[in-house]
Amino acid sequence: MKNKTVFVCSECGNETSKWFGKCPACGSWNTLTEEAAVLKPASAGAKGSLGALSAYTKPQKLCELELSDEPRFSVGINEFDRVLGGGMVAGSLVLVGGDPGIGKSTLLLQICNTLAQNGSVLYVSGEESPNQLKMRASRLGVSTDSLYIVSQVNMDAVIKNIEETAPNVVIVDSIQTMYNPAIASAPGSVSQVRDVTMTLMRKAKEGGISMFVVGHVTKDGGIAGPKVLEHMVDCVLYFEGDRHQSYRILRSVKNRFGSTNEIGVFEMHDTGLAEVANPSMALLDGRPAGVPGTCVLCTMEGSRPILAEVQALVATTAFGIPRRTANGMDYNRIAMLMAVLEKRVGMSLGNQDAYVNVIGGLRLDEPAADLGVVLAIASSFRGFTMPDDLVAIGEVGLTGEIRAVSQIERRVAEIEKLGFKRCIVPKSNLKALSNLSCSVTIQPARNVIEALAYVRD
Repeated sequence: MKNKTVFVCSECGNETSKWFGKCPACGSWNTLTEEAAVLKPASAGAKGSLGALSAYTKPQKLCELELSDEPRFSVGINEFDRVLGGGMVAGSLVLVGGDPGIGKSTLLLQICNTLAQNGSVLYVSGEESPNQLKMRASRLGVSTDSLYIVSQVNMDAVIKNIEETAPNVVIVDSIQTMYNPAIASAPGSVSQVRDVTMTLMRKAKEGGISMFVVGHVTKDGGIAGPKVLEHMVDCVLYFEGDRHQSYRILRSVKNRFGSTNEIGVFEMHDTGLAEVANPSMALLDGRPAGVPGTCVLCTMEGSRPILAEVQALVATTAFGIPRRTANGMDYNRIAMLMAVLEKRVGMSLGNQDAYVNVIGGLRLDEPAADLGVVLAIASSFRGFTMPDDLVAIGEVGLTGEIRAVSQIERRVAEIEKLGFKRCIVPKSNLKALSNLSCSVTIQPARNVIEALAYVRD
């Protein structure tokens, strides 16, 4: 009998009997992969992860439900607790993704000491042997009687391990290595990842077990596997950073129990990851003084204001087409800001190479960083030095105006705490700062020309 195959979209999980260049469901190109069709009898389907969720539940009225806070517990690292929204929620499923070698497994193994104080922890590894985990645990100083280690990829065996040990916390490393033997496709495929995640989610909700799941990322930076994986879990964390730098950033992109886009900063040492309690101070450490082309700005990462240094180098090009390079910022945003400087301020940047770099591996996506980048580029081009005690905040529009930003009071409070004396802010933000008592000199600016006048005086 010939085995039947189906084509599954890696983005949305849609199944078709034929291959298409474009997924008919979500419209993504070149995302259909061929997999063996899953043929189960009706009785077998009832034993699967989906069949177990089909038990009847009586609907309840919303007004009759009692509101209670979700029980949380600390994972032992304050920066990790911050990203989770104040600690781990009992019975939640957290997905941790990141590049290979960035420190995902190291971070999760580190928190086992604290987690094991309040109950048992089961660490399921599909990539390392127990001896390898023992060597890493010894290097990290992890030693507890309540931590269980198992090297397993069969999901049926993993569920049996969970039932036997009855842990409070389960760590699965990684989701792409696990497989359900009842599904005739390779581990890491769309159908396998979807079924394994559903099984883990059901186990977490039914037993109140908190779970951490490690996920690999693709070359585009997204979690490998179907996009539905991120929709199924309660929290999605990305571990970012350059392997050649010491700083790592844990970012929350989805959190059902807290704010999104929250970050935690860590530093990699020989003995593991150490949390950085004051990221602004760490990112500004070693900042050069009296050098053109550098500016300090304030950006919001979730609810946390962070001061970062941006550097720019502008030099006459040796080729016909100038080169533009951006590290830590969107390339198109840099090109737009340079066009504003050329059109509204009169700087001839059409024959200039421009290199913009955010120090410390931080990624700036907030428009409030525009003014700091503009001042750094202008400082490098015209050769003047920015004041060492000044911070720039503001979004720059195409007409050269400086637009208001959110949470200006928290930004200025962080600036004052780190010892800076002056701050350029959008003039439209002055009203929000009228009742703020601080030692920082506020310099309002309506446009880029006024901001440049402040730093040149």
